[in-house]
Amino acid sequence: MDIPDSDQKAKIRNPWLVVLWTIVTLGIYHLVWWYRVNKELKAFGGSRGYDLGRNPTNSLLALFPGFIIIIPPLVSYYRGTKRVQGAQALVGREPVNGWIALVLYLFIGIAFPAYLQVGLNSVWRQELSPAPGQDAPPPHSDDPMPPKLTDA
Repeated sequence: MDIPDSDQKAKIRNPWLVVLWTIVTLGIYHLVWWYRVNKELKAFGGSRGYDLGRNPTNSLLALFPGFIIIIPPLVSYYRGTKRVQGAQALVGREPVNGWIALVLYLFIGIAFPAYLQVGLNSVWRQELSPAPGQDAPPPHSDDPMPPKLTDA
């Protein structure tokens, strides 16, 4: 998906694959995902005239090798969650719940990135147009009810 006024692209990712690839690669994919998400947020915020992060590399370095000091990853995750909430506020979506994100991070850490990715996917589906040669994402309905059967 093309980000307007930027040469960057955003990607709709399957949240379960984010979790699976993180497990399979022993955490390396998580580092790549975190960098890319922060880069996408920076470009999206810049296209709207808002600060949704300035340096994705710093967000990555806070995780690795910052985990040695313990505090930098916590700050990076906190700020990253705030960025996702900011992107959702820009497009009028209900933001991810910070308390749910905290509980997931503390007790089911592997589910934390999936939760953030779901929030990001809602922003990308709503606001961005497909890149040339790319199919539009499937429609996403906020209606919790399944579709009705026409002939039963």
